[in-house]
Amino acid sequence: MSFERHPACTHANAQKLRAIYADLTRIGEFAADDMVLYTASRDLRGDRGAGRVVGKQAAVAHERELIRLTGGTLVMDVHEIVANDQFGAVLGVLRAHLRGASLAMPFCGMWRFREGLITHHWENAHDPAATEAFLLGTTGGAAA
Repeated sequence: MSFERHPACTHANAQKLRAIYADLTRIGEFAADDMVLYTASRDLRGDRGAGRVVGKQAAVAHERELIRLTGGTLVMDVHEIVANDQFGAVLGVLRAHLRGASLAMPFCGMWRFREGLITHHWENAHDPAATEAFLLGTTGGAAA
């Protein structure tokens, strides 16, 4: 069986996602002003508003905070990207090292686009509680 490179892997929105995962702070370059980002930890609290980041600048600030929490060691090791005019999906492993511990957590980022701009992003970590505990320094880390 042979496989051809599918156009969804080379779509302009896939290229945008590659740029973002290489440098999370670039999310603002490709986002609508009113974009909404749903954090990986959104379901860990009873507050329905928790875990919802609204606006391009707030999304950039959220990504900068993730980088800060890992002491600048955060790497999004991307395995697959598919995208079209409306949606994108990214699979990979989030990696970070902090306080002598390491994190390697599978993730799936889901994206919605409108007219070439990001309108929504859903962060999905395989184990959001373990990821948050690592970032907040309340555990020794998790392995993929």
